[in-house]
Amino acid sequence: MKKILFSHSYFLRFDPKQWETGQPYAPLGTIYAASWMRVHGYDVRLFDTMFITDPEKVAEQIDAYQPDIFVVYDDGFNYLTKMCLTNMREAAFRMCRIAKKKGCVVMVSSSDSTDHYEQYLNEGADFILLGEAELSLLELSNCIGSTEPNYNSIQGIAYKDGDAVVKTARRTVMKDLDSLPMPAWDLIDFQPYKYMWQKSSGYFSLNIATTRGCPFKCNWCAKPIYGNRYHSRSVENVVNELQYLKQQVGFDHIWFCDDIFGLKPGWVNEFAQRVQEKNIPFRFKIQARADLLLQENYIKALALAGCENVWMGAESGSQKILDAMDKGITTEQIRTATHLLKKNGIHPSFFIQFGYLGETKKDIRQTIQMINDLLPYSIGISVSYPLPGTVFYEKVKNELKDKSNWTDSDELQLMFRNTYQPAFYKQLHRYVHKTYRAHMAIEYTKNLFKDPRLLGWKNFKKAISYIYYQPAAILAKIKLEKLEKSWQP
Repeated sequence: MKKILFSHSYFLRFDPKQWETGQPYAPLGTIYAASWMRVHGYDVRLFDTMFITDPEKVAEQIDAYQPDIFVVYDDGFNYLTKMCLTNMREAAFRMCRIAKKKGCVVMVSSSDSTDHYEQYLNEGADFILLGEAELSLLELSNCIGSTEPNYNSIQGIAYKDGDAVVKTARRTVMKDLDSLPMPAWDLIDFQPYKYMWQKSSGYFSLNIATTRGCPFKCNWCAKPIYGNRYHSRSVENVVNELQYLKQQVGFDHIWFCDDIFGLKPGWVNEFAQRVQEKNIPFRFKIQARADLLLQENYIKALALAGCENVWMGAESGSQKILDAMDKGITTEQIRTATHLLKKNGIHPSFFIQFGYLGETKKDIRQTIQMINDLLPYSIGISVSYPLPGTVFYEKVKNELKDKSNWTDSDELQLMFRNTYQPAFYKQLHRYVHKTYRAHMAIEYTKNLFKDPRLLGWKNFKKAISYIYYQPAAILAKIKLEKLEKSWQP
């Protein structure tokens, strides 16, 4: 029986912001692949790098297990891996070189390696699994060791034949997601995950994927793994996994890490019904589009199932910028969706993106105004980040000669020439957070006056935070204006 050691390249320690946040999720894509190979007769183990401090530690795992194949298989469901951070890329390179030196056949599956397969082949990888990789991984692993291997017949891989790099035909994505076995959750040591979650948040959250792919075509969004096709697991299949995890692991909260949750007609209603029937008490968060959150019966079903937070890709308060992004939504839809979610007891949260091509001071003001008017539960702010395979990337790629990836998720470096200098956008990030918090404090104060029964230390603390955030916002704005004036485009 061939032995496969799976790993991934996300080292939480190498991403200071995420380490401080303290909300790690297990490498879901990795344990899907491990489970797939196990049911097909392979012996599998996992070297989970989430809490590891040094990629060199993989050598100890290889020496102990003696695998035939070493696979760096990143979690394609987690947006942090899609960012292709250079800290993680270098860690992957180091593990590949070590595994290669120790005699393993080395494979890599990730967004970054799909985009930059030649770099990975030059750093010790024997094969790159391009796009959705379970089928390619199985066919390739079966082929290795055969008397006359025909790698060129295997779809969705890249490899070297002498000095030449061979890239085979693209593999189509899976349609029947229920045919996949449940992820190999038994390979995860949950203790450090639970400890960090409880310490940072007071509860424990797990990640589950109910779908793969996204049919929408925002021109900055890269989809190198699952693409534009959208396929869904059945409600029964998802509920069975929830029951298993509740019984075997225990969780308080779920992040449904789909790009778009519940797009299939009737799916959310059926899901809410089955969760109620099975009596699985839990809270969850999802990602969705504003234009999919305009039907109140859909939102009521989300609330019934336990949804407490919906992250919307609001991106901008400027319709001009939304249209330039090919976002396919309107600012009015963002407002309507926000109001409907709040009305039904679900927190609306916004992903915001500054620095898109053509964004002006007016557009920035409109975005800040939208945030402070609608007061979402939480905001995640980034700057436009060009990734290969997108229309946006093609527009700016000639300007990415000095830098084309961030080192960690908090770098927020604008890597192409735009309306303002990169330092402006980093300061803008600080200012928007502070002015948003000041406006939230005002809202908490209003609510306390309306209903004194809400008075408690937690809400009182949020209300008086205005004393800090308002002066801080003023100082942040002064710094922002200085950076604006000092920039000569």
